[in-house]
Amino acid sequence: MAAGLALTSLLSACGDGPEAGPEEGLADPTDPVEVRIADGATARGIADALGEAGLVRFPRAFTLYARLRGSAGSLKAGLYRFPAGASWADMLGMLERGEVVTFPVTIPEGFNLREIAPRVAEMARVPADSVLRLTRDSAFVARLGVPGPTLEGYLFPDTYHFAEETPPDRILEAMAARYRAFWGPAELARRDSLGLTERELVTLASIVEKEARVGEERPVIAGVYLNRLEIGMLLQADPTVQFALDSVRARLLYRDIEQVADNPYNTYTHAGLPPGPIASPGEAALRATLEPADVSFLFFVARPDGSHEFTRTEREHINAKNRIRRERDAAERGAGD
Repeated sequence: MAAGLALTSLLSACGDGPEAGPEEGLADPTDPVEVRIADGATARGIADALGEAGLVRFPRAFTLYARLRGSAGSLKAGLYRFPAGASWADMLGMLERGEVVTFPVTIPEGFNLREIAPRVAEMARVPADSVLRLTRDSAFVARLGVPGPTLEGYLFPDTYHFAEETPPDRILEAMAARYRAFWGPAELARRDSLGLTERELVTLASIVEKEARVGEERPVIAGVYLNRLEIGMLLQADPTVQFALDSVRARLLYRDIEQVADNPYNTYTHAGLPPGPIASPGEAALRATLEPADVSFLFFVARPDGSHEFTRTEREHINAKNRIRRERDAAERGAGD
């Protein structure tokens, strides 16, 4: 008690204290102040850093306050952004809780591992190749509780917030946890009713994600592929060939398909679903695959605007392809005039 009273008296005399905000001549009281606390910093070292940033006039008194409060040994490292008017108590609370500055990482729907890895690497400040290797490490994949064979398809598209230099395994764990959170009892029951395993459902959803450019078409595209699977027809999904090629082609040619004829992800040459997902499907694609449209279509062809024309027979499909090709060619000639 005596020490606490002595500290209060000292702080009052100094014009500083646990409840005091920024002082005259210190940090601008209207702007937040960023301070980086190094790993292993002592309470006095942290007080000195706050003093250099203009947040604390008397670092020794701040150190004594932290010790009397019992928080001197539990202050966490990282980059902090202290709000205008933060008191000593406010700052110590933030340091105890580790309320460090976080930065957003956005994973768009339909990104594959090669596209995701650089974003994770930038946040973790490690080489992208090391992140890519981690996403394909079978032991790490098993630890995250996803079907595999890699993390392809199981890093849920969303915007995440991480502290700088967060280790890549922790970032990937958070993304996989967000994926697992999608699967509630209703989703699991619906998947079972379709007769698909989790990997098969996500694999099909990833193909739907890559095919759909118009959101409302997702359930129809899912219905078409399920119809093909039911009758043993080749899926012939262009995105799976792009995945096998490991490159995106504006227009897939027969020679592209032949180039990767032996690749198990080539659904023009291999029956059924590929071995695993080809990208990360978003929630809309997953739900469209769980709730496919009840249609009799077996074919679809893309229009220039990205929408599709769906047909039931091969003859209808060929006619649609020829008509759309003529329309595209006419549009290209018109653009060149």
